Amino acid sequence: MRVFKDRILSDSQLRRLGEHQYSCQSVSICDKMLQPYWNWLVQKVPVWFAPNLLTIMGLVVNIFTALVLVGFSPDAKQEPPRWSCALCAIGLFVYQSLDAIDGKQARRTGSANPLGELFDHGCDSLSTVFVAVSACTAVQLGNYPAWMFFQCFCAMSLFYCAHWQTYVSGTLRFGKVDVTEAQITIMSILLISAIFGPSIWSIKLPTLDVEVKLIPIAIACAVALILAQANLTVILAGGVGKNGSTVAGTSVLSPVIPILLVVLPAFIIYQKSEQALYQTHPVLYIFTFGLVAAKVTNRLVVAHMTKSDMQMWDYSIVGPAMLFFNQYFNTFINEYIVLWMALILVTMDLLIYCYRVCHEICAFLRVELFRIPYPGGPAGPYDAASEKNDEDVTSALLRKEEL
Repeated sequence: MRVFKDRILSDSQLRRLGEHQYSCQSVSICDKMLQPYWNWLVQKVPVWFAPNLLTIMGLVVNIFTALVLVGFSPDAKQEPPRWSCALCAIGLFVYQSLDAIDGKQARRTGSANPLGELFDHGCDSLSTVFVAVSACTAVQLGNYPAWMFFQCFCAMSLFYCAHWQTYVSGTLRFGKVDVTEAQITIMSILLISAIFGPSIWSIKLPTLDVEVKLIPIAIACAVALILAQANLTVILAGGVGKNGSTVAGTSVLSPVIPILLVVLPAFIIYQKSEQALYQTHPVLYIFTFGLVAAKVTNRLVVAHMTKSDMQMWDYSIVGPAMLFFNQYFNTFINEYIVLWMALILVTMDLLIYCYRVCHEICAFLRVELFRIPYPGGPAGPYDAASEKNDEDVTSALLRKEEL
């Protein structure tokens, strides 16, 4: 019996994904410094351990430790226990380490394939949301709701823009100060909160009469502007498609619509809420819209790897739409209840989407998501060059999986 009548990826998209080649350029300062540690660490991983299993383990640890931290301060205003900040720092370090070696493990075991790249970026999109919220919680940024809103949505938008320029240029680029440096900075903030207590960020500087927490915020804003400028330069002038278009031959500006459908409703609902929904429940609010941002980012990555158009509409937008129309009809239902409903809806939509995409790609590549093929086990990675009847084979495999 079929669970889903329609497929997300067409035969031609799967064929192009099978032909996809990963392209990355990095001049990150910290990446170079950490390479010896990562090379040592991957040698400690058993050769039978699947790369995607490393990635998902790191993500689970990261999310769990972040939820422990925000659980003690759901409004990001209360002072969480020091140990929860330390635990969150450890969780982020574990995620960073495992995320850095999953590709090395794939090459080491000869199991590298396009699914690994997609799975890695999908986990990164989720991690961005939880890391941003945990950092804000550790410095009690909920007392400055506008700054917390800006910081979290800036992080999610920058991650989206990084893959936007990849969709345009075909190459993922990391600057001298990028993801790894941001993660190390956040780990440092969490450790400072763990050692001295989160209240240290509320101390006012005598000469400037501003709280200490505003200093890393100002630095983050400056770095964000630099990264945004770098991404925008590539987006506007780095198209590798026909007439400077994207890898799919579409307009380089087309991906702006999905992210605007996340950020603008989030801002409007935040401003128009009569019950001060965001100010009262900032963590829950950001999680809800953050998962929507993660979903559209995943779709952008899929569009890049399959060299296809990115659809403007996404079902995850229904969650924010529920909040918007509830406000439009004079808050017919308590906004807090609607926010929980929206969070559950977007979470289920994201999980179903990820499951279906991974399921379809696994069927096409003839691999397993969390298992490395060995003699006598599943077949090895799919070789696009050796298969002439891609579409027929794909259709047959997917029909078999759906039965």
